[in-house]
Amino acid sequence: MNILVVGVGYVGTTTALLFAELGCTVTGFDTDIQKIQALKAGNLPFFEPGLDTLLDKHVHLGTLTFTADPAQAIREHQVIFVCVGTPSQADGSTNLTYVQKVVETIGYYMESYKLIVMKSTVPIGTHKKVCQWVSDAQHVHVPFDVVSNPEFLREGSAVYDCFHPDRIVIGSDSETAAQQVSMLYKSIDSPLVITNPSTAEMIKYASNAFLATKISYMNELARLCDQVDVSISTVAQGMGLDSRIGRSFLRAGIGYGGSCFPKDVLSLLHTAKDYGMDLNLLRSVVEVNNTQCQYFMKCLRKKLGILRGKRIAILGLSFKPGTDDMREAPALTIMKELLGCGSFLKVHDPVAKLSDGWKTPAIKQYDSIEETLLNVHAVILCTEWSDYVEGDWDAWRHLLKLPYLLDGRNVLDRSQLESWGLDYNGIGNG
Repeated sequence: MNILVVGVGYVGTTTALLFAELGCTVTGFDTDIQKIQALKAGNLPFFEPGLDTLLDKHVHLGTLTFTADPAQAIREHQVIFVCVGTPSQADGSTNLTYVQKVVETIGYYMESYKLIVMKSTVPIGTHKKVCQWVSDAQHVHVPFDVVSNPEFLREGSAVYDCFHPDRIVIGSDSETAAQQVSMLYKSIDSPLVITNPSTAEMIKYASNAFLATKISYMNELARLCDQVDVSISTVAQGMGLDSRIGRSFLRAGIGYGGSCFPKDVLSLLHTAKDYGMDLNLLRSVVEVNNTQCQYFMKCLRKKLGILRGKRIAILGLSFKPGTDDMREAPALTIMKELLGCGSFLKVHDPVAKLSDGWKTPAIKQYDSIEETLLNVHAVILCTEWSDYVEGDWDAWRHLLKLPYLLDGRNVLDRSQLESWGLDYNGIGNG
């Protein structure tokens, strides 16, 4: 089976490598020439553990190639996966510009039947728009099918998720097309959900919105726990033992971020508005998340008082460990607040790097944790990298000017840290 993957960002590259590993011959297409050249050389344009090894393997085997020629790529492949970005617009709606451009290009160049598989996260009902865009772009009528096959990858564990998915969702109005896509995954042992396109699109949004809801629920409870002298971590432990609830996404912290949860929740809210509905619960989820960093800043002010002139260490820039993705990262919100208060920031992350837009005299990124912690008035843990969770805090304590440590992820051992002389504060400590 020859497969074309359009858009070789995070989802596209991971998808391409999955099918190459499953025995397909895969071509990745993108209009970004620099990205194509980097991938041809075996270099990932982003950080994802284990993916670089697969890329190097299949580039050398020739089972994965890359091109910037749309005409040849589309004409030579029957199965085309669309994996382009669908960012949020100012009103929360989803920008489908990249999707529309891609499928119109497919329609323009196709000369034979195509099976177009949508991996991109798109609003409910987009399937109909895609079909119309393809048809309108054709010179002469050529048959095609459009199938929804949403991705459920977790950044930082994408390789595992590819080969051990919780479920594979396929949405199609054509039973034949649905079976064609399902055959691509025949060697993957996973529950298969075959439904119509709109339901498949909704499953993706509903899943991410529910996980975001769990996070905001625990963060709101954590604020109450601080008032009633209760540990939110122990509450989460007790809740998680209930099989109806489960343990995942119950840790309180500084809020969710990344490329999926924020935009997907907003997109679902916007879709509901289009149909004259107001999803009040989800609106509250967004409100809690948007104010969680401000709540955290209040905790910091209680310790330090005036923040102007204070040196603050920020540990972790990415929105979660295992990735260099800083989109909607809570760390960036906290940093903006601190810079606005006149603080000086010393930051560290194992892989994520600040862009040039952050380069000011008031902020500096360091290569070592020790340099970052030296002579600071407080430390804020924003991302639970193992470098920090398993770090030598007994030794690091002596580098600090003041012993204040604020754990924005509730992952450190409070009693152990306090025995070493650190003034530990999490969220919802009681």
